[in-house]
Amino acid sequence: MDEAMMTEAERASRRGENAAVLPDGSLAPNSRGRGVFYVHTLGCQMNVHDSERIAGVLEEEGYVPASEHQVMDKDVDLIVLNTCAVRENAAERMYGTIGLWAKLKRQRPNMQIAVGGCMAQLDRERIANKAPWVDAVFGTKNIGTLPRLLDQARIAGTSQVKVVDDLAYFPSELPTARASKVSSWVSISVGCNNTCTFCIVPTTRGKEKDRRPGDILAEIKRCVDDGAKEVTLLGQNVNSYGYSMGDRYAFSKLLRACGNIDGLERVRFTSPHPAAFTDDVIEAMAETPNVMHQLHMPLQSGSDRILRAMRRSYRSSRFMDILHKVREAMPDAQISTDIIVGFPGETEEDFEQTMRVVEEARFSTAFTFEYSPRPGTPAASMEQLPKDVVQRRFERLVELQEKITDEEMRRFEGRDVEVMITGTQGRKDADTHRVTGRERTGVLVHVGVPEGQEMPQIGDFVTATVTHAGKHNLIADPDLKMGQTYGIRR
Repeated sequence: MDEAMMTEAERASRRGENAAVLPDGSLAPNSRGRGVFYVHTLGCQMNVHDSERIAGVLEEEGYVPASEHQVMDKDVDLIVLNTCAVRENAAERMYGTIGLWAKLKRQRPNMQIAVGGCMAQLDRERIANKAPWVDAVFGTKNIGTLPRLLDQARIAGTSQVKVVDDLAYFPSELPTARASKVSSWVSISVGCNNTCTFCIVPTTRGKEKDRRPGDILAEIKRCVDDGAKEVTLLGQNVNSYGYSMGDRYAFSKLLRACGNIDGLERVRFTSPHPAAFTDDVIEAMAETPNVMHQLHMPLQSGSDRILRAMRRSYRSSRFMDILHKVREAMPDAQISTDIIVGFPGETEEDFEQTMRVVEEARFSTAFTFEYSPRPGTPAASMEQLPKDVVQRRFERLVELQEKITDEEMRRFEGRDVEVMITGTQGRKDADTHRVTGRERTGVLVHVGVPEGQEMPQIGDFVTATVTHAGKHNLIADPDLKMGQTYGIRR
């Protein structure tokens, strides 16, 4: 899932809530531990979850997470950039960010900078050569080595690079500093066995490896014991979980097992691959009460010819068959997708086929991207389409999807929805006396608290009447005098 799907709070790294913070936002004397750190995350939910592991490893070594005030004032001793490599501008974003930090490093020579994640996995030596002010470079498979690299950089006075290509342990075995008390990411597998011609993930994350079901369920139970009410199961191809163990039903079994965990209110997962989407998964979603009727499944293209060129192991008819079955079993399901426009060789007819599939599929949201070549992928060496052609197609597709999204969002108006409150994330929430969360199928909702009614807390469930459909979110400002609904469940 792309970072565009997440709110700012869902993307943000953890702040120093357990630190001794004074009223002015600074830390009390002698409370900096081995150093105050901040993790800046680029990319998808996998990266966000990796950042939780990075924070956990650092805290176990005595580092202290920065408060919001300290991040704003750049009063930190260590900045960690967790990078993404999916699209063309990934390198630009990374080098642009660490370039800005070079000035800060000159002002505070003792401050350390570390770069990890997918771009570090790819560009390991180049980062150290191009940005010598970076103290440590580490990959997706050796997060646990970061504290040692930082120590070595202090002693040697030079950049330390440690990027391993083989997975020696699951990142889930590392300590974790969860960004949210009520909603947790849980990785069930790492890596990818597919060979999509546009994708760099198999290079940065390696071959797919599955965790043992017992380990996954034990982690979920720990999350619930610590206060989580919702978990999102993560995997590059989450529904192919179990294939390496010879059990094609392992993922649906895992979903059903989640239904037996006391206190676990909501279960989501991302992102499934159409080729591995089986009927037993649909049945498990429909029959397990705490598995949400939300599905993000990448289409990428509606043209079978382009899907073959992408090495996507399904065709548009297969994709649509899955959608029909999901909606037959769960009429309220919200289905979103990813689409690439302008893949090498895409003709006008190929694009029109994508438009027809989008029209028929009626996605709640489509995250649409202009194709960008990633060095090292087969598609990067193919003949690229003219930029202006891709741009026009992109604009047409976005216009169509925006129309569909608007129509689908308006269907919520007048309905009661149950929202798990995750915070006051909207820019106007404080002024409008609203709180924010997601309803059961994943749509973001801003809930207005009626005058005289109790203000919900993070983790509460609010049932409220939707009064207005925004462009990409819902507004629930219920008027109790008109018989509209507002209620809190803890």
